Amino acid sequence: MESIDYHSAMAMLAWQVELGCDECTADVPVNRYEIPSLAPKIDQGSEATPVLASEPVFIDPISLGHVAAERAQDLDGLRAALESFEHCELSRGARNLVFADGTPGARVMIIGDPPSLEEDREGRPFVGGAGELLDKMLSAIDLSRKSSVYLINVIPWRPPQNRDPKPDEINMIQPFLKRHIDLAKPDVLVVMGNQSCKILLGSHSNMSLRGNWGELFDKPVLPMLHPTYLLRNPTAKRETWDDLLSLKMRLSEI
Repeated sequence: MESIDYHSAMAMLAWQVELGCDECTADVPVNRYEIPSLAPKIDQGSEATPVLASEPVFIDPISLGHVAAERAQDLDGLRAALESFEHCELSRGARNLVFADGTPGARVMIIGDPPSLEEDREGRPFVGGAGELLDKMLSAIDLSRKSSVYLINVIPWRPPQNRDPKPDEINMIQPFLKRHIDLAKPDVLVVMGNQSCKILLGSHSNMSLRGNWGELFDKPVLPMLHPTYLLRNPTAKRETWDDLLSLKMRLSEI
């Protein structure tokens, strides 16, 4: 190749810049989409050891949920585990973790639907009008959240716009729920609401299940109507009174 003098080379370069060429390239094409099998060496004054390119890490949130839940040795530890669990999208959109209310270690554990807007604001289950009605229902059979009932939600975070929880959200939170029951050690479970019955008992309507005792996590379970439903449908309070009497009788037998 003939040599080009300095002035000619500069003139050719200026001409290419005017055409829009603003980047130098090598004389051999480079495939920039190719993934190298070895990471580039770093000059540290001595020969560095080649490092293999890292493979993408797959994170299984359900398995991580099992591990985190099993590590909790008490209710405070379980609450801390839920607060630090970053793999459930619900926790990012909710205002507060709705962990529990009432008396830890009580004979009766009531599991309600996913948190409502009021529950999300206060960080406690069964608040507002529904909570007041529940307290009256419990008082009628000599129970109280202050002494003999422990309250939780089937999901500890409010889904956006009160939508139904997604299957993956349910599956990753299920280990925490089971661990919650194990640590609280109730004698009897009461499941209130359509969503809680769907998630825990496989039914889309607790109206078809209410009043019929079953078993959940090796404990007797009684499906009941949610107080929110009773506020909208007062005529259903008669069936709920029957369920409360059934609960009272079951406690006397255990």
